[in-house]
Amino acid sequence: MILRHYRHRLAASLFTFALVALAGCQDELVVDGTARTRDLTCSVDLAFVADGGVGRDGIPSLTDPRMVEPGSPDLSYLLPRDRVIGLILDGQPIAIPHNILWWHEIVNLNRTEGQVAVTYCPLTGSSMVFDRSAIDGAELGVSGLLFQANLMMYDRRSGESLWPQMMAAAACGPGTGARLPLVASVEMTWDGWQRLHPNTVAVSGALNTGRNYTRYPYGNFESLSNRDFLGFPTPTPDSRMPPKQRVLGIPLGDRGGLALPFDELDFLGERAVVRVSVGEEPMAVFWDRVAGSAWAFHALADGSPATLSVSGGRIVDAETGSVWNLAGEATEGPRSGTRLEPVAQAYVAFWGAWANFRPQTQAWSVPTPSGGQAGTTARAEGGHPGTTARTGE
Repeated sequence: MILRHYRHRLAASLFTFALVALAGCQDELVVDGTARTRDLTCSVDLAFVADGGVGRDGIPSLTDPRMVEPGSPDLSYLLPRDRVIGLILDGQPIAIPHNILWWHEIVNLNRTEGQVAVTYCPLTGSSMVFDRSAIDGAELGVSGLLFQANLMMYDRRSGESLWPQMMAAAACGPGTGARLPLVASVEMTWDGWQRLHPNTVAVSGALNTGRNYTRYPYGNFESLSNRDFLGFPTPTPDSRMPPKQRVLGIPLGDRGGLALPFDELDFLGERAVVRVSVGEEPMAVFWDRVAGSAWAFHALADGSPATLSVSGGRIVDAETGSVWNLAGEATEGPRSGTRLEPVAQAYVAFWGAWANFRPQTQAWSVPTPSGGQAGTTARAEGGHPGTTARTGE
């Protein structure tokens, strides 16, 4: 079982990295193991790097797995409330379920429109899709190493580098400092994604990998009351919310941004729109309780402002009265057919991980009764630990 394996190897891995530090190789990563030894210059603090214990490719990434349509018996492993990462490539909606990513963490997709890697780290709850053209289309694999409990990917090319997922950048090896652009995606329930995109396809459960995609291998790890990251080294926790609270994070610079916690958004009702500014840019965050989804969009429609709110359970804009769906498309009114551009850099993660990677983040919360209405502007301008961005302030 992956969970037990991680715990079993943790003590040995920490001892290995302690020896590295004592030897004075603060900028050099030395990982001992069969056919895994690499001497790599790193830009991150090795005190927060650990061997997950599963070995390189011990969690095997997938490349172009078979896709099937809803209703296929090969999707019987997938329940309506299971979470998926949804994206559109070559005009085709695609769902990559968490059930698959619990066991594989990376799915490399090659399409006419582009080469991407759909990634999920079960320990940090982070769903991110990367454009692999920045690394000449090289596939990404699971290195078996963790940085701040987060998946460290490696690229399958000569002179490979290591890429902490939530940094979206190489941290070890010759590519250190290079960035992986994010591709717009959304995390929501399988049922919610199907309602938006009835013509979607999803990864088949009949992959002959020996994995049971109906079984979550991490026990009660995602529980809000569980503050543990399996003992892997992480910075001092940010106590503003439980570490396993899911947030939609919108980055700003390298260390800041805005985090919108799902529990706070849920207070707004079944559906809501929250208008935020990240830096100087206005954005609109759509919340849908049934889909379990928060989705960030640039608040412009064909170059014109779109002031969005919920009225009668529907998302409408103040400028034209047009009606919009959860995917940011106007379905009725003068703007019908217009689409909002998703914020590609925004992604879902556990609060504890988001705050560790972005210690200057602000945390959005529901406004107090005197603080205005949801839909007024919350502004994030880098912030500092302990600040809270509230709508209406």
